[in-house]
Amino acid sequence: MINYSENNIITLVGTIVSERTFSHEVYGEGFYSFNLEVPRLSENSDIIPVTVSERILSDEFKIGEKVVIDGQFRSYNNYENEKNKLVLTVFVKDIKILTEDMEIPNPNEICLTGFICKKPIYRTTPFGREIADILLAVNRAYNKSDYIPCIAWGRNARFCQNIEVGEKVKLWGRIQSRTYEKKFEDGTSEIRRAYEVSVSKMEIEKDAEDVHEEENIVEQN
Repeated sequence: MINYSENNIITLVGTIVSERTFSHEVYGEGFYSFNLEVPRLSENSDIIPVTVSERILSDEFKIGEKVVIDGQFRSYNNYENEKNKLVLTVFVKDIKILTEDMEIPNPNEICLTGFICKKPIYRTTPFGREIADILLAVNRAYNKSDYIPCIAWGRNARFCQNIEVGEKVKLWGRIQSRTYEKKFEDGTSEIRRAYEVSVSKMEIEKDAEDVHEEENIVEQN
């Protein structure tokens, strides 16, 4: 039996920086959203959207509180003005207040196993830095998948040049946020925030059946 929870694992440690707002309801269970500020190694930080069930969300989780979150990075399609927009959020499985006696984990750590949706786009910046854009389909229960945009750098970016659509990969990294200016046809614009996984390590993932088949070939030869 496939354990889909192992395909998508994330831990975040950060500060709640927005009021909770109602997100949606599923079978009578309400879900709420808020933003979490997660520090980077530099002086910057990432603002990451979080979705949590009312069943584990109490009044102690308020603006300014530092929390530890375990969950999954998920996506869903939002149809707005006849256009399809991919929305990303961290789905919380466990949340707790960060206390002084608690051992602090890596504040932003994610591990994903999924399939390459389209050919990675490799490019270099004007300063010569190598980058590759990846779209990863991560399966979860009930025949659903999350589509997670990822970005690789340096040798990981070069590695992506040889990855084909449909290949299964495992990667590690962190969620990062970035702001950009969205311009409209009427000349107006607004500042928006995008999210992606910044990849620190990746590898081709082989299923047990594939490994067994390769072992048989070696034995036969």
